[in-house]
Amino acid sequence: MVTKTNKQLETLLKFEQGKEKEAANTLRTAENDYQQNLIRLQSVADYRLEYMSRLSQRSVLGLDSATYNHYHAFISKLDYAAEQVKIAMQQAKALVAQSKGLWLKQRQKVQAVEMLTEKRQLVLTKIANKKEQNMFDEIATQQFLRRKLSL
Repeated sequence: MVTKTNKQLETLLKFEQGKEKEAANTLRTAENDYQQNLIRLQSVADYRLEYMSRLSQRSVLGLDSATYNHYHAFISKLDYAAEQVKIAMQQAKALVAQSKGLWLKQRQKVQAVEMLTEKRQLVLTKIANKKEQNMFDEIATQQFLRRKLSL
């Protein structure tokens, strides 16, 4: 019964640790997605700034309406792209928060099983120590009785 309980706890611990690892991987992936969206947003903002600078330089030299409309349309597309990336960032941020919560819950489960395993091990150690002490007491008693009988 003792070894069966230990094996069950060991199996449960491995199972919960596996789930924790999966939750940590999910969290890591969500955080990476969020970071990638931050980079995308910065890239779009940088490109928009560069394009606005080009428009400003070209307008000094003179610009026809078709070229101006082309620049304006492209800048609008960049603004739309930035808005889409912001939406993706919000979704990624929400996923990070959700994944972190799930990972923390799973971490608590693992810690609970680890604590239960440690308590179980303490009990088993106490039982083993008590058995060992009883065995030594029995040996000492037998030696005492042998000495007493031989006198």
